Amino acid sequence: MPRRIARLAGAAACAAVLLTTTACGAGDPNAGKLRVGVAVYDMSSFISQGQEGMQAFAKANNVELAWNSAGGDVSTQASQVEQLINSGVDAIVIVPVEADSLAPQIAKAKEKHIPVVTVNTTLKRSSGLAATVLPDDVRAGEQEMRMMADELGGKGNIVILQGPLGSSPELDRTRGIKNVLEKHPGIKVLAKDTANWKRDQAVDKTKNWLSSFGGKIDGVVSENDDMGLGAAQALKERGKKLPVVGIDGIEDGLRAVKSGKFIGSSLQHGRVELAEGLAVARRVAEDKPVRKHYTYVMPPITKGNVDSYLDHVVTDKEAFLKRLPALVNKNLHSGNLANER
Repeated sequence: MPRRIARLAGAAACAAVLLTTTACGAGDPNAGKLRVGVAVYDMSSFISQGQEGMQAFAKANNVELAWNSAGGDVSTQASQVEQLINSGVDAIVIVPVEADSLAPQIAKAKEKHIPVVTVNTTLKRSSGLAATVLPDDVRAGEQEMRMMADELGGKGNIVILQGPLGSSPELDRTRGIKNVLEKHPGIKVLAKDTANWKRDQAVDKTKNWLSSFGGKIDGVVSENDDMGLGAAQALKERGKKLPVVGIDGIEDGLRAVKSGKFIGSSLQHGRVELAEGLAVARRVAEDKPVRKHYTYVMPPITKGNVDSYLDHVVTDKEAFLKRLPALVNKNLHSGNLANER
């Protein structure tokens, strides 16, 4: 018997008997709610945005969330997932710190019949997962590198700010960047290194590169917007103006495209993607059919279309969150996870 059905059956049996007001969760506002544990790598701008989307979907669908952030530490996340399993949640949504992690915890959850859905970042040993909701990060890497190649006319020197080394977005976005670079032999990579998705680390990394390479750098390719914004800040402080490209379409990233600090980005709307992951976990917990793999394909963000995305992400955010639960269900049915209409 699926966990959710067993829980509801138990609640119904309890309700059928006259008991004291404290029994069976009487007076508990969360009684009867689906309980979903969430374990994310860190509270980046993207994840903070995603939390808003998950909360909106949860509120509309009688779901209780147990939220955990690992602060970028694999051991912490493993411990948090263990605690969620031991607490008996109905399902778990994970945004992993590293792709090669959590195998024992996934196996334990499977033994306990607790479905696990990974969102945004994959796990290499994923045979025990109920489903995945993942962006096409290879395509996103290719997209941002094509933007930079076009900006540079196919010639020049670049530096690359990578995500946490070993995470699936970093691996796949780096692969996508490499795919496009192979077609542009006139573009040379002077340096690449991680800034762990963090703006402050990207400031320091970019300043170091500016000191090392002087005026040889022609562009900065960043595997997310936060690091790209850090690079833009470092360039401004050094009195330099160079093309920067990012990925994610967070509020500050969208404003950077509009102002010209970025030549472009790719929209990975955290509110939509993480809410879709929660919706899939809910369906699995309720023994409803789901696909094994869902793919979020990021549309390009340019100066020409940035205003429409600013409306959804910033200007009309509250209105967007109100219609998000219905949008999520529509997208899961159509398979177009990036749709925002």
